[in-house]
Amino acid sequence: MVCALEFAFVRIGINHSFYYVFASHFTRTCVEQCEKTGCVGGKCSQHCKFSSDGKPEGGPWYLQEPLYLQWKQWDCRSDCRYHCMLAREEEREKLGGKPVKYHGKWLFHRAYGFQEPVSVALSALNLAFQFHGWVSFFILIYYKLPLTPSKKTYYEYTGLWNIYGILSMNSWFWSAVFHSRDVELTEKLHCSSAVALLGFSLILAIQRAFSVRNEASRVMVSTPVIAFVTTHILYLNCYNLDYGLNIKVCVAMGVAQLLIWAVWAGITHHPSWSKLWVAVVGGGLVMLLEIYDFPPYHGFVDSHALWHATTIPLTYLWWSFAKDDAEFRTSSFLKKAK
Repeated sequence: MVCALEFAFVRIGINHSFYYVFASHFTRTCVEQCEKTGCVGGKCSQHCKFSSDGKPEGGPWYLQEPLYLQWKQWDCRSDCRYHCMLAREEEREKLGGKPVKYHGKWLFHRAYGFQEPVSVALSALNLAFQFHGWVSFFILIYYKLPLTPSKKTYYEYTGLWNIYGILSMNSWFWSAVFHSRDVELTEKLHCSSAVALLGFSLILAIQRAFSVRNEASRVMVSTPVIAFVTTHILYLNCYNLDYGLNIKVCVAMGVAQLLIWAVWAGITHHPSWSKLWVAVVGGGLVMLLEIYDFPPYHGFVDSHALWHATTIPLTYLWWSFAKDDAEFRTSSFLKKAK
């Protein structure tokens, strides 16, 4: 996770060592002074008001914050680090310097207690679109398309898409929570839910593209992927939250499923192959936003936030393909039955 931001990690070429020491000393001194006075420049933290016995005035932080902000657990030290980083960036801007990352992460301007407000809003929109897509798929399958005499669907992949919808909504929920407040717990939940979604998406791609319908075959295909994803999640949560390794695993699973869908769309005669192609190509292109990293514009919008924005129309298109596939497979099955 992004740990205690007492030191600024910067890259400035040949003067790296000198500047690193200077920035580290500046930030550490600033935080220590802020914890004593409660202020950095003209900005003061309500969490740094202490009585003579060293206890926060007005009670602990969770009694001082509004109810909707209490869970974020901002305290004196975290507020001081934030205001010291802001002061440092303002000074750098005046001297003509470019923004730098602090412990591997850009500095964002808070809004209403949210650490990355734009990413939070876009994550919530993605959650809403995933919910809409899943509900419309559910209604189509169970209320608009014909069912078997035992009230089951003719579409063989109904269960897979339902699980995919639940995992997608879970992933975007924790994405919104993580971007609103980056702490160890929210980061682990965000990473774990994203890995679980990518792993299951790979299972869905394999089973649909290769028309795996037999229950035993489905278990054989899914078990290795589930075992790998579970092991990776346990490794991240219980041993080491290795960012480099996690990125490699996520990219590998993402590229694998995109290739499977792309090849299948190219050789199949599916009536909605064009939607699948657009979703696959679009998904590949938006991954570039994760690679092309740039500082947040005015402290709010960075490449990751733009990635969140581009996934919204792709989500709508993806669920549209899922519904078309359900109609196509149901129609094909009924024609064969006649």
